[in-house]
Amino acid sequence: MINKENNFAFIDSQNLNLGVKSLGWNLNFKKFRVYLAEKYGVKTAYLFIGYIPENQDLYSSLQKSGYILIFKPTIPDGDGNIKGNVDADLVLQTMVDFKNYDQAIIVSSDGDFYSLVKYLYKNKKLKMVISPYLKTCSSLLKKEGKEKIVFMNNLKKKLNYKKKNTA
Repeated sequence: MINKENNFAFIDSQNLNLGVKSLGWNLNFKKFRVYLAEKYGVKTAYLFIGYIPENQDLYSSLQKSGYILIFKPTIPDGDGNIKGNVDADLVLQTMVDFKNYDQAIIVSSDGDFYSLVKYLYKNKKLKMVISPYLKTCSSLLKKEGKEKIVFMNNLKKKLNYKKKNTA
């Protein structure tokens, strides 16, 4: 069955990646893209990600899997950790494309998106919030997402990345 919806996904890649890792598994991004298309009618999937030149192979792989990458320049924080905060970019892209999609899927557990989720919900443009962090998902996000929030803790069998045995 082909899904006729024209939904867009807006994905906070670091929140997604770290959230799934906190559940004890690694996300297969290619399978996740197919899952978004089949389950939620996602035609366009934006992946917001900090840009690090050494990760070019990863970026190419993600693009081949069907993601549109939106890069954020990265800067080291006070401890030397790389930081690329994508929140404003994700919100902006969601609003720039507002008339181009039927509904939006927001992939994050970050409470910074609660105003966006509230607005989308109120305007009947929120399909779903997919939260990678079951335990630490923002209470604001849960409140504004209402019945349209799901968690990834039960998706390991379907979306787990398994390394190919090269031996």
